[in-house]
Amino acid sequence: MNEWKTRTKLVHAGARRSQYGEMSEAIFVTQGFVYDSAEQAEARFIESGPDEFIYARYGNPTVRMFEERMAAIEGTEDAFATASGMAAVNGALTSMLKAGDHVVAARALFGSCLYVLEILGRFGVEVTLVNGTDLDQWRDAVRDGTKAVFLESVSNPTLEVIDVRSVAEIAHAKGATVIVDNVFATPTFSKAVELGADVVVYSATKHIDGSGRCLGGVVCGPRDYVRKVFEPYLKHTGGAMSPFNAWVMLKGMETLDLRVRQQAANAHAIAEALEGHEKLSRVLFPGLPGHAQHAIAMEQMGAGGTVVSLDVAGGQAGAFRFLNALEIVKISNNLGDAKTIITHPATTTHQRLPPEQRTELGITPGLVRLSVGIEDVDDLLADIRGALASV
Repeated sequence: MNEWKTRTKLVHAGARRSQYGEMSEAIFVTQGFVYDSAEQAEARFIESGPDEFIYARYGNPTVRMFEERMAAIEGTEDAFATASGMAAVNGALTSMLKAGDHVVAARALFGSCLYVLEILGRFGVEVTLVNGTDLDQWRDAVRDGTKAVFLESVSNPTLEVIDVRSVAEIAHAKGATVIVDNVFATPTFSKAVELGADVVVYSATKHIDGSGRCLGGVVCGPRDYVRKVFEPYLKHTGGAMSPFNAWVMLKGMETLDLRVRQQAANAHAIAEALEGHEKLSRVLFPGLPGHAQHAIAMEQMGAGGTVVSLDVAGGQAGAFRFLNALEIVKISNNLGDAKTIITHPATTTHQRLPPEQRTELGITPGLVRLSVGIEDVDDLLADIRGALASV
């Protein structure tokens, strides 16, 4: 399997078949498992084999197929699935931290990620936020004894691209674990492990499902971390992925590479077509040569991704007129969907941040985040241009 190309792994990796030889992966809808004897139950609680299960909160055959498929395409030793992307982020950090530990994180993060860091601070973890694109700030902040660094490889929603390789070198020199939220880079364009990430986190709700059906998350990393640090925390705190959701994710993975490449091509075409539009003060897209981290984006992903952020003239009022005039593009706060969707971060995903913090992050009143789908790009452009005409 290690010799297979990505698209083959996305279809076949981790497959388990029952005695019936089913073609499509089976959904094992069970919370518990039967033992042949009391001795077998005792042995399994001491150490479970690769096809031995105890309780759905600890693991399930359908969920395990999803975990093994994710580890195969991400290039890690193991993976553990969670109930949501935020369960993955929270677990990845909380499972390894205690009061007195030090974490350095990029300041440009999804609002819920910032909230998790805030909670850790309440429990005695020292958190330092830095400008993720400024390597000198990382060098100044990471110190001997820093336990972890945390970043989004591409930030939400302003699409800053962090130099993962350089940050990893800085962190590893001080013995820190590098945790990367790689949602915007997508598993298709990810090189996070190659660049030095120790732990890679995804919200499977996004591109992996790709059709807006189910919540899910996954943490990929070294086997010792996944099984000795992360798994004990998750199985005892209850953030397990359901077998049905794991099955949906497995089905989504079969078309993941095809979808994401089309989404990225559409996003690039839209960004190029809208750059310089009179109703837009900014077009943010890592695939454009004018993007501040364009070279890093090309090195790390080889593409600009599937999301374009637009700063609409007229602030919030202008942005709302634009959003309300769209027909094909739907207003929703998800991303990575086969359908093109759009949201206004200042009043949705990042609304709990103080205005001054939003300003510092570049989340202006006119900023909208466009997650580009697989529709015909000409139809999308006609819809977007028509809506901009109303601003």
